[in-house]
Amino acid sequence: MNSIEWAGIDWLGRGWLLILAFTAAVLVAAALRRPCRRLFGTERAFQLWLLPPLALLASQLPHAAMAPVSVLPSVVSTITAAAVTLPTTTAAATAVDWRVFAALLWLAGSAGSLLLAALAQSRYRVHLRGAMPVAGVRSCRPVLRAISTDVGPALVGAWRSRIVLPADFERRYDAVEQALILAHEATHARRGDGWWCLLGQFVAAIFWFHPLGWWALAALRHDQELACDAAVLRQHGGQRRSYANAMLKTQSAAFALPVGCPWSPRHPVTERIAMLKRKQPDLFRRRAGGVLVALVAVGLSGLVYAATPSPQAATGTADHYTLKIDAVMGGRPGSRQLSYCLRPNEHVDVNGADSATGKFTWKGRFAVSAAAKGQIEIRSQIDTRFDRGDGAVREESGKPIVRTMPGQQATIVFGQIMEGKQHEKLEDNTIKLAMTPSMGCYGMKESTRASPAAPIFNRPMSSSTITFNHLAGSARQVARLVADRGGVVLVNPDVLDASRPLSGNF
Repeated sequence: MNSIEWAGIDWLGRGWLLILAFTAAVLVAAALRRPCRRLFGTERAFQLWLLPPLALLASQLPHAAMAPVSVLPSVVSTITAAAVTLPTTTAAATAVDWRVFAALLWLAGSAGSLLLAALAQSRYRVHLRGAMPVAGVRSCRPVLRAISTDVGPALVGAWRSRIVLPADFERRYDAVEQALILAHEATHARRGDGWWCLLGQFVAAIFWFHPLGWWALAALRHDQELACDAAVLRQHGGQRRSYANAMLKTQSAAFALPVGCPWSPRHPVTERIAMLKRKQPDLFRRRAGGVLVALVAVGLSGLVYAATPSPQAATGTADHYTLKIDAVMGGRPGSRQLSYCLRPNEHVDVNGADSATGKFTWKGRFAVSAAAKGQIEIRSQIDTRFDRGDGAVREESGKPIVRTMPGQQATIVFGQIMEGKQHEKLEDNTIKLAMTPSMGCYGMKESTRASPAAPIFNRPMSSSTITFNHLAGSARQVARLVADRGGVVLVNPDVLDASRPLSGNF
């Protein structure tokens, strides 16, 4: 697999966490927005839309590293495992990972949604060509008068936003209504509502396939207008009738404005006018609502973070894996065992050849990661070549994915067993790669972790059998004796207990 495929698989795995966190946060906001609006005011109800982005952030935060599970060093683990028959798992030589295509589809949909929003914003700005600054208006943002009567009033943009008024602004509205409309758009600007629109549009684009994504965007824009109305009426409470008249004189926005706040958006103004008749909550209730919203945000983010599975919890280890690879070519074991220390989703390139006949060659790229139910997933891209010597060359490639428990083998087989040249016996034309993943890299010094991976042993391991009768001593002494007899170097004997006695026949 190439780097794009590795990234796609990992990205989609995180995407499931994003979907679950987003769904939970939107459902909580949808359930609380109306009660919060009645008890604490529309401004506090609008602040509930902080929940989705906070939940998304919490779902992607890394978990604190857990203490690694105590595992025997590689040399001792090999001795212990020698007396145990481990089950093997055989994978097909070819496998197509659907997650890569799903990740690409997700990205394509998000990019398309953002492109459509950008085009709608661009069309709105086209209608602002020729707009002239309005003199004599005191505002926190520049005020422009459009050349058309169906554009504005609106706050346009997030960064360097502008207040846009229609061409017939003075003729359509009286002086009080004009002041209220300008106050409304200026309040949008002070509250940073253009940035809220931009964030909502971005989140909706990420979840373009999710029905709640587009509903949440529409609900956010609606609550945003109600909150702005409440903020304006706190200063102009005696002019509610003029405020309602200004709404009724304004037609629904003729052009979509993804990043901006039109005075009369495309949803009905019935609820906005009804809200003008309600008594606004006092300062104490608004502050109490703010505290409650903050508590809900912290609580939901904490629940999402706690519910997010940790790679350490899934595998019971820290952030590294050991991957051992044994190659059997033509029925003959390789001369050495390959061992690598890998971070999750980090890949290593490996190759080998049959030194006895020179007929078999292979190369592969391997990566490991956590899987469900405590398993370890090994993803690979392998190319093999077999030369029979009579001009016939057989080449096979594949991208097998296997899952196995820590310490258990997963075997991938290429080729086939076929009749020999003299039709007298079967000829083994297979390449078998037996891979054994385990948790942690306890047989490696930090300085020897070369990029992308480094072997655990400083010298190749011999495939011959080593026998000891009644070997006794501390765990560290026994490991050193075995390493010396096997012709390997134990690079970190300090991890073994020098005071714990160990004896037995090996």
